[in-house]
Amino acid sequence: MAEPDSGRRGGTLAMPPADVRPPKMGELVARRLRRMIVDGELKDGDFLPHESTLLEHFGVSRPTLREAVRVLEAEGLIELRRGSRTGARVTVPGPEVVARPAALQLQLGRANLADVYVARSAIEPTAARLLALNSEADHRGLEESLEEVRACLADDAERFAAATARFHLRLVELSGNQTLALMAGMVHEIILRQTQSSVRTREAEASTASGAAHDDPQVNYRRAVRAYEKLVQLVRAGKADEAERFWRRHLEVADELVLAGHQATRVIDVLD
Repeated sequence: MAEPDSGRRGGTLAMPPADVRPPKMGELVARRLRRMIVDGELKDGDFLPHESTLLEHFGVSRPTLREAVRVLEAEGLIELRRGSRTGARVTVPGPEVVARPAALQLQLGRANLADVYVARSAIEPTAARLLALNSEADHRGLEESLEEVRACLADDAERFAAATARFHLRLVELSGNQTLALMAGMVHEIILRQTQSSVRTREAEASTASGAAHDDPQVNYRRAVRAYEKLVQLVRAGKADEAERFWRRHLEVADELVLAGHQATRVIDVLD
């Protein structure tokens, strides 16, 4: 005798999971507005159309539209302006929107500087390879960043450190790979802070009056500039494989110098 159909198929209930639900209308409106921003129909600095226009366009209620606006505001895609020019203004976020929560996650996860520099060593050599295959304009962009580093060579340690950190970040940005650039942006502030700290420490050691021998920090700075110059030459020559290998070797040496004695330093101690 056949058993009555209990709605089971293969031992599982033939019904959708309990956590699956159709999106709310406010979410659908937010999705459409988000797509308009991504596609450039709404640009950075533009104001959204007047509320009455949006209500008519989407055919939704005022609470639904305001829910959509709140979603986009929480994502940092629009800001509500008050005063002489009121309304919802489009604000296209930069990498810092991701960098801040990423840095917080690293702090909460008790990540140390060794973690961060290993990540950079995984990102930048690949970026160097991609950049070598790119256009003349991208190559020129890296050369301009090198000029900024050269200009700071005789300046104070912190300005030089900031210029070198920008060179590393610019290298990845010019590679054309948006994902790598986003990842590099996430660790940029940490790298910058640590580089500045390391440079300041070495300058202080070099200026001590103890009579002990110290390495001249300028020697290391000039070595860094020569490495940057070599990378620019390889990139301009389109030598992708050589650029990747050279930059990987450079980072191994440079990271050892910058991280000496600080590998276990926690990210939170650098950013505080």
